[in-house]
Amino acid sequence: MASADLRDELTCSICLNIYTDPVTLPCGHSFCRTCIVDVLDTQEGSGAYKCPDCRAESQERPALVNARKLRNIAENIRSTHPEVHSKEHRGHQVETLNEASEKKEKLRNILQKLTSQREEAEKRVQSLEELRRQVQGKAAGVTERVTALIRDIRKQLEALEKRVLSEISRQEEQVSLRVSDLIRQLEINKEKLSRKMGDIEKLCDMTDPVTVLQGRESDRDDYCDTEEDTETRLALIGTKIMRRCRVPEASNMLLDVNTASDMLLDVNTASDMLLDVNTASNDVSVSEDLKTVSGSRINQSRPETPERFQYRQVLSSRSFSSGRHYWEVEGSESGWWRVGMTYPSIERSGKQSVIGNNNKSWGLQKIYNKMYYILHDRNKIQFPHFFSCCRFGIFLDYEAGRLSFYELCDPIRHLHTFTVAFTEPSYINETDCVNIVSDSSCRVLYIY
Repeated sequence: MASADLRDELTCSICLNIYTDPVTLPCGHSFCRTCIVDVLDTQEGSGAYKCPDCRAESQERPALVNARKLRNIAENIRSTHPEVHSKEHRGHQVETLNEASEKKEKLRNILQKLTSQREEAEKRVQSLEELRRQVQGKAAGVTERVTALIRDIRKQLEALEKRVLSEISRQEEQVSLRVSDLIRQLEINKEKLSRKMGDIEKLCDMTDPVTVLQGRESDRDDYCDTEEDTETRLALIGTKIMRRCRVPEASNMLLDVNTASDMLLDVNTASDMLLDVNTASNDVSVSEDLKTVSGSRINQSRPETPERFQYRQVLSSRSFSSGRHYWEVEGSESGWWRVGMTYPSIERSGKQSVIGNNNKSWGLQKIYNKMYYILHDRNKIQFPHFFSCCRFGIFLDYEAGRLSFYELCDPIRHLHTFTVAFTEPSYINETDCVNIVSDSSCRVLYIY
């Protein structure tokens, strides 16, 4: 029994044989030199070395210390118990050292493949977790904006309902007063007609022809005229009622609601909108996150490229050739700036290269006195009111040929919609790009 326990203490946990040239790891566990060397060689690519018994880790390959006492005891045991090394021992098949070495080599290859597969699986898990976080974040953003939009639409509809009902009541009262006045006039005319009818009946009953001829006839031509005039006036009142009951504001409101719904519920997948520094002029500064541009008095000394503007503007790095897209921009309250859409074939130098100064761009401009203009092909449309905020939404429906601008105040206000056939034979794969001109700062918030 004691001999068996001693053999167990002198057995290598890797090859399950009595130690051959035993060595000890820093953690205190011992193994055959060839066995532990093979294991450490296998672990070289994993980034850490582990003890096969206690799994203690080491960043550097551990030093092997000769275990002389263990070797002497192991050799003594082998000399007194040679049956341990026989081909068959106590009815069990014992593999030769060569067979064990081949098997360990195969196991090492399998272990290496499994390690590679596990690392690949970990990378995929991390990638999917990052994708899930992005989707959750973007979904939360869309949910918040849709909720705010619906709440704003509900408030506008309630206010519109009150205005429309109030207008209908006011017009009803006006029309009722006019109809009542016409009824009073008709009653008076009816009395006059009754008196005239009585006079005519008396004339008809008279036998003296001289008296009949001297009777009053001056009003006879007015008998039918009075009735025709009354019918005409009633028809005019009916027409006015129908015209006044049409509330264009309600139609415009529904159009804006549909457009706003399209902006958030039927647009393409959300993505980042970044500015292309290769197109930025040398007198504008672009932020590190490539989302904000501002005027700069310091020459940026960027390398000359065919795409670079000479005037203060920059294009986005992304273009659109199909679908519906929506993005928001926020401009500074001071200074002036322009933002909108342009073809990539726009000129890169001269005043004709500025957005809105040509037929290849469409934009919104804010100037120093807080007045705003819609710009295209050197034509300006000035808004009659000051804006309450500097945050704007831009909605592009490429196939429908619509480019709309919105002021994102409370409530949201539709500013203008361009109707454009987005085709340009001079380019093939390139299409409209976001264009920002700035004397202060302007930032792209997000895009869909």
